[in-house]
Amino acid sequence: MGKGDQKTKRGKIHRGTYGKLRPKKGKKNPATTADVPTKQTATKTKEAGKATSDKSLAD
Repeated sequence: MGKGDQKTKRGKIHRGTYGKLRPKKGKKNPATTADVPTKQTATKTKEAGKATSDKSLAD
């Protein structure tokens, strides 16, 4: 896994080539954190689910 290994990033730098491990350009659209639910909303949904299941068992 040294300079001559074409599959590693170091080997690609040594040979001056590009590929999946060493792309010419970075990602255009970085991941956003808005899609990830917060802990507060996750706990609220769990509590709401427990409350509805408890009511159905009581009937």
